[in-house]
Amino acid sequence: MTSATFALIALASGAGFVGALSGLGGGMFIVPALVVMMHLPMRLAIGASLLAVVATSAGASVAFVRDGWTNLRVAIVLECATVTGALLGAFAAGWISARVLEALFALMMLQSAWFSMRKRDSETRAHSDKLCAKLALDGNLPGPDGQSTRYGVAHLPGGAALMLVAGVMSGLLGIGGGALKVIAMDQVMGLPLKVSSATSNFMIGVTAGAGAIVFLARGDVAPMIAAPVALGVTAGAIAGSKLLPYANVRGLRVGFVVILFVIAAQMSWRVATGG
Repeated sequence: MTSATFALIALASGAGFVGALSGLGGGMFIVPALVVMMHLPMRLAIGASLLAVVATSAGASVAFVRDGWTNLRVAIVLECATVTGALLGAFAAGWISARVLEALFALMMLQSAWFSMRKRDSETRAHSDKLCAKLALDGNLPGPDGQSTRYGVAHLPGGAALMLVAGVMSGLLGIGGGALKVIAMDQVMGLPLKVSSATSNFMIGVTAGAGAIVFLARGDVAPMIAAPVALGVTAGAIAGSKLLPYANVRGLRVGFVVILFVIAAQMSWRVATGG
């Protein structure tokens, strides 16, 4: 194993761990790592990231679904919007310049950080609104003592609109759209943060897979880069998924904001200085 391959696996492992724990997806961190630290072209980094995000989702989602953290009904309904957006974004990425993509990456991180700092009045909703109740989107939040708490879901149209944007950003930037997915479910639709993170991890694989097909067809995926990145991200995602049920919600929220600001600063500097 070459030193470059080992470095890719190490970087991807850290990205997968944080991505699974936060629900943001490993692509949120692997793209700037590949561009800034490994000096790869933006489109190759995005192509590798999309494949890695699929692996992240597969690795992290198994435990979340098994333990009851993932709301499958919400995920399936919202995927209609995210997959549509991912295909549009992936096609657009073929003719948008790398500097514009980096600027969009930084802007999305700042917006995600701002939304993450906003607080709802309560951690869970007791009841679903009329539309979500008709679609049976409510669920049960697992408790440490084996008892579950019923939670409701609301504002599906608003959540779906943000999910469409998340899909476009996924196809454009190779990030899986996890940041906006968590925000849509946590801030807009009222799901508990841990359920939002788990459901996001389930969804990002499908979203990224749609975009990855376009990048593969266009030749923007390098196997020697994508393979070790996918391997490392999968290992990190499995570790992160095991820790999530025991994590502190407030600590997670603060950690998300710090990470998002750091990545936004990195990408903004590259845009301002020309890389």
